[in-house]
Amino acid sequence: MTEAPQTAGCPVSAGAVPLYGEGLSGDPARLYREMRSRHGAVVPILLDGGFPAWFVIGYRELHQVTSDPELFPRDSRRWHAWDQVPDDWPLLPFVGYQPSVMFAEGPEHRRRAGAISDALLAIDQFELRQICERVADRLVDAFAGRGEADLMAEYAAGLPLRVVAELYGAPAEEVPGLVKDIAESLDVHEGAIDAHRRVAERMAHLVTAKRGQPGPDVPSRLLAHTAGLTEEEVVIDLLVVMAAAQQPTANWIGNTLRLMLTDDRFAVSLTGGRRSVGQALNEVLWEDTPTQNFIGRFAARDTQLGGHRIKAGDMVVLGLAAANNDPLVRPDFTAADADGNQAHMAFSHGEHACPYPAPQLAEVIARAAVEVLLDRLPDVVLAVPDKDLVWHPSVWMRGLTGLPVTFTPTYTPGPA
Repeated sequence: MTEAPQTAGCPVSAGAVPLYGEGLSGDPARLYREMRSRHGAVVPILLDGGFPAWFVIGYRELHQVTSDPELFPRDSRRWHAWDQVPDDWPLLPFVGYQPSVMFAEGPEHRRRAGAISDALLAIDQFELRQICERVADRLVDAFAGRGEADLMAEYAAGLPLRVVAELYGAPAEEVPGLVKDIAESLDVHEGAIDAHRRVAERMAHLVTAKRGQPGPDVPSRLLAHTAGLTEEEVVIDLLVVMAAAQQPTANWIGNTLRLMLTDDRFAVSLTGGRRSVGQALNEVLWEDTPTQNFIGRFAARDTQLGGHRIKAGDMVVLGLAAANNDPLVRPDFTAADADGNQAHMAFSHGEHACPYPAPQLAEVIARAAVEVLLDRLPDVVLAVPDKDLVWHPSVWMRGLTGLPVTFTPTYTPGPA
């Protein structure tokens, strides 16, 4: 593990670990173990550009931070380094303040998050399952006759967006363009900003249409909610929900399919069949959780955390994956012990955790995606050795760049 030099204009603690650069995504568990052995539960780190922050990788310490929104609030405008941040800083889209539920605090956050929760609670999970199965079948139909596919590019990556588009009541003819723009907006390339602008414009048009002609959908419920949200608030919060639903759920699907295709515990056997999809989904949240790390919290005043002095305005990065594997709370934990244990930090914790019932809805989507794929293609196998699968070079998300498989071609379409 390489230690970073002192960065001009950015004083850091001795031994700060760079949380960027090549090689960090291959084996993040090893990286977190090395960090823990050298620094303990709270690690001084450097983000892209040499900006210092604190990386919380202890389960108890992460629980403490996420449970205290007054001491560790969410509004990124508290960060004391803004006068040094360049306009092209790669983490700016994740850290820069936006007037959305993501950065709201106190009563304002409860108002916005409460409206989102109520709108999501109104979704019938049986109907959601039917939507997911219909979308999944259509995607499988597109490649079932070939006998080969990339389950990330052709299946997992597009499924959550298409489901959410239906929940939003988007016109069917606009869904392909919306899906394409959202996928591009979440990527890191030159066209991402333009794609995000197009998504925002599409969402604004959708919300305006729902104001005039409401329906049984999430935007209409938000507009009618007693919280009295403005159209601008509804638009930006719909964008937040859609972004949060897309990449994490897509990677949850992909990581679960990988587990079930590479682990003998999930293979069909003469003595009993494969372990359940539900077991695989839960194990992935512990071992390969899609959202590995999250920026962040910003100390409201000087405090102590994990033996370190945290100063007012310091940035705190949430190490969700590392906390899940904290040996202090999992001394003898194995993958098999994940069955039924949902005390993981995959959806964070506290006031700014993924709002209820979003995790349950995401599980409906992911479970349906995996089950439909395995039902439709029962002999599906990896087309390459497991060791040749490539993870995205990111310390923030845990997902594969591709999941190539082969199977017996079938021309039988899924249910209409």
